[in-house]
Amino acid sequence: MRGRAASLPDLRACVAGVQGIIYGLPQTWFCGAAPQHFLLCANMETGNERIRALCLLSGGLDGQLAICVLKEQGIEVQAVTFESPFFSGAKAKAAADQLGVTHHLIGFTGDIVQILKGPKHGFGANLNPCIDCHIQMLRRAGALMTELGFHFLATGEVLNQRPMSQNPQALALVARESGCEEVLVRPLSATRLPETEPERRGWVDRGKLLGLEGRMRKPQLELAEKYRLKDFPSPAGGCLLTEPNFCIRLKDLMTHEGLNGTRNIELLRIGRHLRLSPTIKLIVGRNERDNAALEGAAELYDLLLKTEGVPGPTGLLPLTACEAEIELAAAICARYSDSSPEKAVTVRVRSTRGTKRLEVRPCQAEQADSYRI
Repeated sequence: MRGRAASLPDLRACVAGVQGIIYGLPQTWFCGAAPQHFLLCANMETGNERIRALCLLSGGLDGQLAICVLKEQGIEVQAVTFESPFFSGAKAKAAADQLGVTHHLIGFTGDIVQILKGPKHGFGANLNPCIDCHIQMLRRAGALMTELGFHFLATGEVLNQRPMSQNPQALALVARESGCEEVLVRPLSATRLPETEPERRGWVDRGKLLGLEGRMRKPQLELAEKYRLKDFPSPAGGCLLTEPNFCIRLKDLMTHEGLNGTRNIELLRIGRHLRLSPTIKLIVGRNERDNAALEGAAELYDLLLKTEGVPGPTGLLPLTACEAEIELAAAICARYSDSSPEKAVTVRVRSTRGTKRLEVRPCQAEQADSYRI
Protein backbone atom coordinates (compact mmCIF):
# COMPACT_ATOMS: atom_id res chain seq x y z
CA MET A 1 0.00 0.00 0.00
CA ARG A 2 2.96 2.30 0.59
CA GLY A 3 3.98 4.56 -2.27
CA ARG A 4 0.62 5.03 -4.00
CA ALA A 5 -2.44 7.15 -3.36
CA ALA A 6 -5.40 5.48 -1.73
CA SER A 7 -8.20 4.68 -4.15
CA LEU A 8 -11.89 5.13 -3.32
CA PRO A 9 -12.41 1.34 -2.96
CA ASP A 10 -9.43 1.24 -0.57
CA LEU A 11 -10.96 3.95 1.59
CA ARG A 12 -14.37 2.30 1.56
CA ALA A 13 -12.79 -0.98 2.62
CA CYS A 14 -10.96 0.76 5.44
CA VAL A 15 -14.10 2.47 6.71
CA ALA A 16 -16.08 -0.78 6.47
CA GLY A 17 -13.44 -2.54 8.51
CA VAL A 18 -13.49 0.13 11.21
CA GLN A 19 -17.28 -0.02 11.49
CA GLY A 20 -17.18 -3.79 11.77
CA ILE A 21 -15.00 -3.58 14.84
CA ILE A 22 -16.35 -0.53 16.60
CA TYR A 23 -19.99 -1.46 16.26
CA GLY A 24 -19.69 -5.19 16.82
CA LEU A 25 -20.39 -6.46 13.31
CA PRO A 26 -19.00 -9.87 12.24
CA GLN A 27 -15.37 -10.44 13.14
CA THR A 28 -14.37 -11.13 9.52
CA TRP A 29 -13.30 -7.49 9.24
CA PHE A 30 -10.52 -6.48 6.88
CA CYS A 31 -10.78 -9.89 5.17
CA GLY A 32 -7.25 -10.86 6.20
CA ALA A 33 -5.72 -7.59 4.95
CA ALA A 34 -5.57 -5.67 8.22
CA PRO A 35 -1.88 -4.71 7.90
CA GLN A 36 -2.54 -2.89 4.61
CA HIS A 37 -5.49 -0.97 6.00
CA PHE A 38 -3.72 0.16 9.15
CA LEU A 39 -0.73 1.24 7.07
CA LEU A 40 -3.07 3.10 4.71
CA CYS A 41 -4.71 4.95 7.57
CA ALA A 42 -1.33 5.88 9.03
CA ASN A 43 0.10 6.83 5.62
CA MET A 44 -0.62 10.52 6.10
CA GLU A 45 1.35 13.67 5.56
CA THR A 46 1.74 15.53 8.84
CA GLY A 47 3.00 18.96 7.74
CA ASN A 48 2.72 21.19 10.80
CA GLU A 49 0.13 18.92 12.38
CA ARG A 50 0.90 17.74 15.90
CA ILE A 51 1.66 14.01 16.08
CA ARG A 52 -1.01 12.03 17.91
CA ALA A 53 -0.60 8.61 19.52
CA LEU A 54 -3.16 6.22 20.98
CA CYS A 55 -1.70 4.17 23.84
CA LEU A 56 -3.21 1.00 25.29
CA LEU A 57 -3.52 1.41 29.05
CA SER A 58 -4.49 -1.20 31.64
CA GLY A 59 -3.70 1.08 34.57
CA GLY A 60 -0.31 -0.41 35.45
CA LEU A 61 2.95 1.46 35.73
CA ASP A 62 4.39 0.39 32.36
CA GLY A 63 1.52 1.83 30.34
CA GLN A 64 1.71 5.07 32.30
CA LEU A 65 5.46 5.31 31.65
CA ALA A 66 4.95 4.71 27.92
CA ILE A 67 2.57 7.67 27.83
CA CYS A 68 5.04 9.85 29.75
CA VAL A 69 7.90 8.97 27.38
CA LEU A 70 5.82 9.96 24.36
CA LYS A 71 4.42 13.12 25.94
CA GLU A 72 7.99 14.17 26.72
CA GLN A 73 8.54 14.40 22.95
CA GLY A 74 5.60 16.75 22.54
CA ILE A 75 3.32 14.04 21.17
CA GLU A 76 -0.37 14.28 21.97
CA VAL A 77 -1.29 11.00 23.66
CA GLN A 78 -4.69 9.56 24.46
CA ALA A 79 -5.34 6.24 26.19
CA VAL A 80 -7.61 3.33 25.32
CA THR A 81 -8.67 0.60 27.73
CA PHE A 82 -10.64 -2.58 27.09
CA GLU A 83 -13.08 -3.82 29.72
CA SER A 84 -14.84 -7.14 30.32
CA PRO A 85 -16.07 -9.22 33.26
CA PHE A 86 -12.52 -10.57 33.48
CA PHE A 87 -10.69 -7.24 33.71
CA SER A 88 -11.89 -3.81 34.79
CA GLY A 89 -11.10 -0.38 33.42
CA ALA A 90 -11.28 1.36 36.81
CA LYS A 91 -7.53 1.44 37.44
CA ALA A 92 -6.89 2.65 33.91
CA LYS A 93 -9.35 5.50 34.35
CA ALA A 94 -7.57 6.56 37.55
CA ALA A 95 -4.22 6.36 35.74
CA ALA A 96 -5.50 8.44 32.83
CA ASP A 97 -6.77 11.06 35.26
CA GLN A 98 -3.37 11.14 36.97
CA LEU A 99 -1.65 11.59 33.60
CA GLY A 100 -4.13 14.17 32.37
CA VAL A 101 -4.93 12.33 29.13
CA THR A 102 -8.20 11.64 27.37
CA HIS A 103 -9.39 8.10 28.09
CA HIS A 104 -11.43 5.81 25.81
CA LEU A 105 -13.10 2.84 27.55
CA ILE A 106 -14.14 0.10 25.11
CA GLY A 107 -16.27 -2.95 25.85
CA PHE A 108 -14.41 -6.17 25.09
CA THR A 109 -16.73 -8.86 26.43
CA GLY A 110 -17.88 -10.19 23.06
CA ASP A 111 -14.29 -10.34 21.83
CA ILE A 112 -12.87 -12.24 24.80
CA VAL A 113 -15.80 -14.66 24.96
CA GLN A 114 -15.27 -15.54 21.30
CA ILE A 115 -11.54 -16.00 21.91
CA LEU A 116 -12.16 -18.30 24.90
CA LYS A 117 -14.12 -20.69 22.70
CA GLY A 118 -10.95 -21.58 20.78
CA PRO A 119 -7.87 -19.38 20.98
CA LYS A 120 -5.62 -19.85 17.97
CA HIS A 121 -2.49 -19.56 20.10
CA GLY A 122 -3.77 -21.49 23.10
CA PHE A 123 -4.00 -20.73 26.80
CA GLY A 124 -1.41 -19.79 29.37
CA ALA A 125 -1.13 -21.52 32.74
CA ASN A 126 -4.90 -21.13 33.30
CA LEU A 127 -7.63 -19.93 30.92
CA ASN A 128 -5.69 -16.86 29.84
CA PRO A 129 -5.42 -16.63 26.03
CA CYS A 130 -2.91 -13.78 26.30
CA ILE A 131 -1.55 -13.84 22.74
CA ASP A 132 -4.96 -13.92 21.08
CA CYS A 133 -6.30 -11.33 23.50
CA HIS A 134 -3.45 -8.92 22.79
CA ILE A 135 -3.91 -9.41 19.05
CA GLN A 136 -7.61 -8.55 19.22
CA MET A 137 -7.04 -5.57 21.51
CA LEU A 138 -4.56 -4.15 19.03
CA ARG A 139 -7.00 -4.76 16.17
CA ARG A 140 -9.68 -2.84 18.02
CA ALA A 141 -7.20 -0.11 18.96
CA GLY A 142 -6.06 0.08 15.35
CA ALA A 143 -9.64 0.61 14.23
CA LEU A 144 -10.07 3.39 16.79
CA MET A 145 -6.75 4.91 15.69
CA THR A 146 -8.05 5.06 12.15
CA GLU A 147 -11.46 6.41 13.09
CA LEU A 148 -10.10 9.22 15.29
CA GLY A 149 -7.10 10.16 13.16
CA PHE A 150 -4.17 9.13 15.34
CA HIS A 151 -0.78 8.62 13.69
CA PHE A 152 0.28 5.48 15.54
CA LEU A 153 -0.36 3.10 18.44
CA ALA A 154 1.74 2.51 21.54
CA THR A 155 1.81 -0.02 24.38
CA GLY A 156 3.70 -0.31 27.66
CA GLU A 157 5.06 -3.78 26.90
CA VAL A 158 8.59 -4.56 28.08
CA LEU A 159 10.70 -7.07 26.19
CA ASN A 160 11.05 -10.39 28.06
CA GLN A 161 9.18 -9.14 31.12
CA ARG A 162 6.73 -12.01 30.66
CA PRO A 163 8.46 -15.07 29.23
CA MET A 164 5.52 -16.39 27.19
CA SER A 165 3.76 -13.27 25.90
CA GLN A 166 6.53 -10.65 25.77
CA ASN A 167 9.46 -12.52 24.27
CA PRO A 168 10.69 -11.24 20.87
CA GLN A 169 8.81 -13.88 18.89
CA ALA A 170 5.52 -13.24 20.73
CA LEU A 171 5.78 -9.47 20.37
CA ALA A 172 6.46 -9.80 16.65
CA LEU A 173 3.59 -12.27 16.21
CA VAL A 174 1.10 -10.01 18.00
CA ALA A 175 2.13 -6.98 15.95
CA ARG A 176 1.95 -8.91 12.68
CA GLU A 177 -1.35 -10.75 13.21
CA SER A 178 -3.09 -7.67 14.60
CA GLY A 179 -2.25 -5.77 11.42
CA CYS A 180 -0.45 -3.09 13.45
CA GLU A 181 3.14 -4.07 12.70
CA GLU A 182 3.98 -0.79 10.95
CA VAL A 183 2.05 1.53 13.28
CA LEU A 184 2.92 0.07 16.69
CA VAL A 185 5.58 1.58 18.95
CA ARG A 186 6.66 0.05 22.26
CA PRO A 187 8.42 3.05 23.87
CA LEU A 188 9.86 1.23 26.89
CA SER A 189 11.79 -1.35 24.81
CA ALA A 190 11.90 0.32 21.39
CA THR A 191 15.69 0.45 21.02
CA ARG A 192 15.86 -3.34 21.49
CA LEU A 193 13.18 -3.96 18.87
CA PRO A 194 13.08 -3.41 15.09
CA GLU A 195 12.49 0.17 13.97
CA THR A 196 8.88 0.92 13.10
CA GLU A 197 7.28 3.22 10.55
CA PRO A 198 6.50 6.07 12.99
CA GLU A 199 10.20 6.11 13.95
CA ARG A 200 11.37 6.06 10.32
CA ARG A 201 9.05 8.93 9.47
CA GLY A 202 10.31 10.98 12.39
CA TRP A 203 6.93 11.08 14.12
CA VAL A 204 8.69 9.80 17.23
CA ASP A 205 12.40 10.19 18.03
CA ARG A 206 13.86 6.70 18.44
CA GLY A 207 16.87 8.17 20.22
CA LYS A 208 14.62 9.32 23.07
CA LEU A 209 12.89 5.96 23.47
CA LEU A 210 14.02 3.36 25.99
CA GLY A 211 15.64 -0.07 25.92
CA LEU A 212 14.20 -1.80 28.99
CA GLU A 213 14.28 -5.60 29.10
CA GLY A 214 13.51 -8.30 31.64
CA ARG A 215 11.58 -8.58 34.88
CA MET A 216 13.53 -6.18 37.07
CA ARG A 217 11.31 -3.30 38.18
CA LYS A 218 13.99 -0.94 39.44
CA PRO A 219 14.25 1.04 36.15
CA GLN A 220 10.48 1.54 36.06
CA LEU A 221 10.40 2.70 39.67
CA GLU A 222 13.15 5.22 38.95
CA LEU A 223 11.18 6.47 35.95
CA ALA A 224 8.04 6.72 38.07
CA GLU A 225 9.94 8.99 40.43
CA LYS A 226 11.24 11.04 37.50
CA TYR A 227 7.74 11.55 36.10
CA ARG A 228 6.26 12.00 39.60
CA LEU A 229 3.86 9.09 39.29
CA LYS A 230 2.51 8.32 42.73
CA ASP A 231 -0.48 6.09 42.14
CA PHE A 232 0.10 2.80 40.35
CA PRO A 233 -0.84 -0.80 41.21
CA SER A 234 1.54 -3.70 41.71
CA PRO A 235 2.40 -5.54 38.49
CA ALA A 236 0.75 -8.80 39.58
CA GLY A 237 -2.73 -9.85 38.50
CA GLY A 238 -5.50 -7.74 37.04
CA CYS A 239 -7.05 -10.44 34.86
CA LEU A 240 -9.30 -13.07 36.42
CA LEU A 241 -8.38 -15.50 33.64
CA THR A 242 -4.99 -15.93 35.33
CA GLU A 243 -6.53 -16.87 38.70
CA PRO A 244 -6.81 -20.67 39.20
CA ASN A 245 -9.91 -20.68 41.43
CA PHE A 246 -11.85 -18.38 39.14
CA CYS A 247 -10.87 -20.50 36.13
CA ILE A 248 -12.30 -23.61 37.80
CA ARG A 249 -15.67 -21.85 37.90
CA LEU A 250 -15.29 -20.61 34.35
CA LYS A 251 -14.41 -24.06 33.06
CA ASP A 252 -17.49 -25.47 34.81
CA LEU A 253 -19.64 -22.80 33.15
CA MET A 254 -18.13 -23.52 29.74
CA THR A 255 -18.83 -27.24 30.21
CA HIS A 256 -22.45 -26.91 31.34
CA GLU A 257 -24.27 -23.63 30.57
CA GLY A 258 -21.78 -22.38 27.98
CA LEU A 259 -20.63 -18.80 27.34
CA ASN A 260 -23.77 -17.52 25.66
CA GLY A 261 -24.56 -14.16 27.25
CA THR A 262 -22.59 -12.18 29.79
CA ARG A 263 -24.80 -12.56 32.87
CA ASN A 264 -23.54 -15.99 33.87
CA ILE A 265 -19.96 -14.82 33.38
CA GLU A 266 -20.49 -11.79 35.61
CA LEU A 267 -22.04 -14.00 38.30
CA LEU A 268 -18.83 -16.04 38.49
CA ARG A 269 -17.32 -13.29 40.65
CA ILE A 270 -20.08 -13.47 43.26
CA GLY A 271 -20.60 -15.87 46.16
CA ARG A 272 -20.06 -19.61 46.50
CA HIS A 273 -20.90 -21.77 43.48
CA LEU A 274 -22.30 -25.26 43.91
CA ARG A 275 -23.08 -27.67 41.06
CA LEU A 276 -26.21 -29.63 42.07
CA SER A 277 -26.65 -31.36 38.70
CA PRO A 278 -25.38 -30.98 35.13
CA THR A 279 -28.06 -28.35 34.45
CA ILE A 280 -28.51 -26.74 37.86
CA LYS A 281 -26.07 -24.51 39.71
CA LEU A 282 -26.70 -22.78 43.04
CA ILE A 283 -24.96 -19.52 43.95
CA VAL A 284 -24.90 -18.66 47.66
CA GLY A 285 -23.86 -15.26 48.99
CA ARG A 286 -20.89 -15.03 51.36
CA ASN A 287 -21.69 -11.61 52.80
CA GLU A 288 -24.14 -8.71 52.57
CA ARG A 289 -22.53 -7.41 49.39
CA ASP A 290 -22.90 -10.81 47.67
CA ASN A 291 -26.49 -11.10 48.89
CA ALA A 292 -27.38 -7.69 47.49
CA ALA A 293 -25.65 -8.49 44.18
CA LEU A 294 -27.53 -11.78 43.82
CA GLU A 295 -30.87 -10.13 44.59
CA GLY A 296 -30.09 -7.45 42.03
CA ALA A 297 -29.07 -10.03 39.42
CA ALA A 298 -32.20 -12.18 39.80
CA GLU A 299 -34.34 -12.38 36.68
CA LEU A 300 -37.75 -13.81 35.80
CA TYR A 301 -36.39 -17.32 35.32
CA ASP A 302 -34.64 -17.47 38.70
CA LEU A 303 -35.50 -18.63 42.18
CA LEU A 304 -34.35 -16.52 45.14
CA LEU A 305 -33.82 -18.34 48.43
CA LYS A 306 -33.51 -16.55 51.78
CA THR A 307 -33.49 -17.82 55.36
CA GLU A 308 -36.12 -16.37 57.69
CA GLY A 309 -35.79 -15.77 61.41
CA VAL A 310 -32.04 -16.18 61.34
CA PRO A 311 -29.29 -14.28 59.50
CA GLY A 312 -28.21 -16.19 56.42
CA PRO A 313 -27.24 -16.00 52.78
CA THR A 314 -29.23 -15.33 49.66
CA GLY A 315 -29.31 -18.19 47.19
CA LEU A 316 -29.82 -17.93 43.42
CA LEU A 317 -31.15 -20.99 41.59
CA PRO A 318 -32.57 -21.55 38.07
CA LEU A 319 -36.35 -21.72 37.84
CA THR A 320 -35.97 -25.10 36.11
CA ALA A 321 -34.74 -26.76 39.33
CA CYS A 322 -36.88 -29.70 40.43
CA GLU A 323 -38.40 -29.97 43.92
CA ALA A 324 -35.59 -32.16 45.22
CA GLU A 325 -32.98 -29.67 43.96
CA ILE A 326 -34.87 -26.76 45.54
CA GLU A 327 -34.98 -28.58 48.91
CA LEU A 328 -31.27 -29.36 48.63
CA ALA A 329 -30.51 -25.72 47.80
CA ALA A 330 -32.57 -24.61 50.81
CA ALA A 331 -30.65 -27.00 53.07
CA ILE A 332 -27.36 -25.63 51.74
CA CYS A 333 -28.50 -22.04 52.40
CA ALA A 334 -29.44 -23.11 55.93
CA ARG A 335 -25.99 -24.66 56.31
CA TYR A 336 -24.39 -21.26 55.68
CA SER A 337 -26.80 -19.42 57.99
CA ASP A 338 -26.22 -18.57 61.66
CA SER A 339 -28.56 -21.35 62.76
CA SER A 340 -27.25 -24.27 64.77
CA PRO A 341 -26.85 -27.49 62.72
CA GLU A 342 -29.56 -29.30 64.71
CA LYS A 343 -32.39 -26.78 64.31
CA ALA A 344 -34.80 -26.61 61.41
CA VAL A 345 -34.66 -23.41 59.38
CA THR A 346 -37.36 -21.68 57.36
CA VAL A 347 -36.20 -20.80 53.86
CA ARG A 348 -38.32 -18.53 51.68
CA VAL A 349 -38.31 -19.41 47.98
CA ARG A 350 -39.48 -16.60 45.69
CA SER A 351 -40.14 -16.81 41.96
CA THR A 352 -42.54 -15.59 39.29
CA ARG A 353 -44.79 -18.46 40.35
CA GLY A 354 -45.12 -16.97 43.81
CA THR A 355 -43.50 -17.45 47.19
CA LYS A 356 -43.33 -20.59 49.30
CA ARG A 357 -41.56 -21.54 52.51
CA LEU A 358 -39.66 -24.72 53.24
CA GLU A 359 -38.73 -26.09 56.66
CA VAL A 360 -35.35 -27.75 56.27
CA ARG A 361 -32.50 -28.92 58.40
CA PRO A 362 -29.06 -27.57 57.46
CA CYS A 363 -27.12 -30.08 55.42
CA GLN A 364 -23.83 -31.40 56.71
CA ALA A 365 -20.71 -29.40 55.92
CA GLU A 366 -19.20 -32.35 54.05
CA GLN A 367 -22.31 -32.66 51.88
CA ALA A 368 -22.27 -28.95 50.97
CA ASP A 369 -18.55 -29.10 50.22
CA SER A 370 -19.09 -32.01 47.83
CA TYR A 371 -21.11 -29.72 45.56
CA ARG A 372 -18.67 -26.79 45.66
CA ILE A 373 -17.11 -25.79 42.37
